[in-house]
Order: sequence, then C-alpha cells, then structure tokens
Amino acid sequence: MATAPFVDLAGAIVQAMGQRLDAAKPTPEGVLLRTGDGFLYAFLEDPTQISLADIGRLVSGEKQLPQHLVVLSPGHLPLALAEEVVRGGGTLVEGARFAELARQLGLETMLGEGPRPSAAEAKRLLPSAQHLDAIVHRARTWLDWGVPALALRFYRQASDLKPGFLPARIGIGRSLLALGLTEDAERAFDDVLVLRPSDVDARLGKAAVLGARAKPKEEVAIYRTLLEEDEARTEVRAHLVAALVDLGDWASARVEIEAMLRATPEDPSLRFLRSVALERTGHLPEARRERKEARTLGLPYEREVALCQHLGLPAPPPPEPLEEPSAPPVRRAPTARSKSAPPARARSPKPPPSRAAPRAARNRKRK
Repeated sequence: MATAPFVDLAGAIVQAMGQRLDAAKPTPEGVLLRTGDGFLYAFLEDPTQISLADIGRLVSGEKQLPQHLVVLSPGHLPLALAEEVVRGGGTLVEGARFAELARQLGLETMLGEGPRPSAAEAKRLLPSAQHLDAIVHRARTWLDWGVPALALRFYRQASDLKPGFLPARIGIGRSLLALGLTEDAERAFDDVLVLRPSDVDARLGKAAVLGARAKPKEEVAIYRTLLEEDEARTEVRAHLVAALVDLGDWASARVEIEAMLRATPEDPSLRFLRSVALERTGHLPEARRERKEARTLGLPYEREVALCQHLGLPAPPPPEPLEEPSAPPVRRAPTARSKSAPPARARSPKPPPSRAAPRAARNRKRK
C-alpha cells in the first residue's frame, strides 16, 4: 500500500490544480483520483512494483470512459511500462517533472524541501494578477514540455479564475488539439472568435485543426489569408512552411523559407530547411553548399538529426572528432656537471695575422 505522506501529496496536488474530485480509490500501488473534467490521475509511489498488467488495467479502464489517463510518479517507470502508457493515449509525469509539478504548486515542503523564495518582479503585481500569471506560466511550461494534459488543467484553472481571459481559452484549445481532441479544440477556438473575430491566435488554431483532420489545403488557405492581411507575421509564415512541407509542396515552401531568411539570414535551422527545399527541387550543388553553411553558422549535430527525423530524411554521419594538437617537444634538462672537474673553458680562436705585422717588424730592426 502507498504510504500516508504520498497519499496526502497526491491529494494536495490535485486540490492545488483546482480540480473537483468525483472519486478517489486507493490501490496497492498508490491512489486513483477521478476529476470532474474527464481525467483519471494515477499516482504511483514505487514504479518498480508496477506490472505490465497493472498498466494495462489503467489504460483499458480509461478507454471505457471518456477520460484521459495521467500517470504521476516520483520515480521512473520501466521503459516497457512507459511505452504502454503512451501507446494507450495516456500522459506520463515522472521523476524530476513530478517534483517540479509539486514545487510549482507550492508543495515543496511535502517533498522535504525548503520553500522557494518569491520572485521580486511578482511583488509589483496585485495578488489576483500574480496568481493568474503563475497559473498561465505553469500551463505554458507544461505545453512546451509536451505534457498537454497538465497544460489543459492549468489553462482551465486560469479561465475559471478570469473567464474573459482569452489567452487562457486559446491555451485550452491548443492543449485539446495536442491531446487529439479536435472537436473540443475547434469549439474552444470558435468561442474566442465569437468574442474577437480577428484574433490571430484563434485563427491559427482553427487552421491547425484542419491540419489535424488531414485537410492541408484548407489549412494553407487560412495561413495565406493571414499573410495577405499582414505579411510581417513571422509566426504565420512558419506555420505555412510546416503545412507546405506536410503537403509535399517544396517549391512553395522554398519561397516562404527564403522570405523568412531575408529577415534572419543567419538562422542555421532556416538555412538547413532551405538546403532540403533546394535538394527537393533539383538544385543539388547549391543544396550541399547551403547545408554546409548551416553547419558553419552553428547548427548543432543533434538539431540536424532531429530535423532529418522530422522530415523523414536519413540522419547525417556524425562529425569527425577534432585532432588533438601534437605535444611540444620535451626539452631535456642539462646533465649535472661534477664539482671536482671545472668546466673546460673554450679557447677563443686567434685572430688572423694582419698584413701590417711584417712591416712593423722590419721597422723595429732598422732602429
């Protein structure tokens, strides 16, 4: 059975996230908590005691109800179990991220740590604004970390705190889209557009929904419309490039990539994308030069491998290790001389006789 401190920590985490509990069930591995917004939180204290059958029951139980599974543990699940959670559509928060979640919620003392010092900038905000800002920051952090289930929870908490806060509603839509809930995501973006029809972020969200529904042409059309309204929107052009790449239209993608490069000509990732576009459009020598330039501008090897994997390209060969400079020759110390035998003094060579010497000798004889 899970220990009492761990059960208390699990309840405090869910409560601090503003969740409304529908049911709680202790298990030999930890505790299960069902919430009112369709989530099942499985807190596992010791993941080494979990079997594949236990994970299978969690995943299958989640599929029977319209809920999303979130597995949280202070340890690390074995690789096979972690893959089973992800394969079943669940979200995994383990190890350092579990501890960071507790710290973000102000529960570090329940981890045996001291309280975090308050940020100096937050003191200038009103308490309500400070609280809202902290919640939105947590939501963005978890969405950037690829954990949309927790991002959704915090965006909803921010929206409950301030119902008219449109960035929170847009964040809800993005999180739902990342979870694969396209219909719910579209409704969230539509709710924003009803209040503000020209909101760019909501319109980008609507375009992303079309892309998730395998309608890339309609998605591209929205991006082009937004660029016609304001061609300086770099984020819109970046979305357009991604949609064109997914569509396989490398000629059009090359035009947009080069438009972005005019603003940031030394961006190594854009130079890499341009090299791929050149290669796909038949300009092989220029493509090789462009990829070499991207590396010269500082494109890390790991980033290049990630881009190749995303585009379905073979990974480049690893860079050759730099040769270590040869060590300078070792100077030998002079050998010690014996004190009994003084060093021989080199004799200076005699100067060659002067032509005037015989003449001086004859003059002396005459006198």
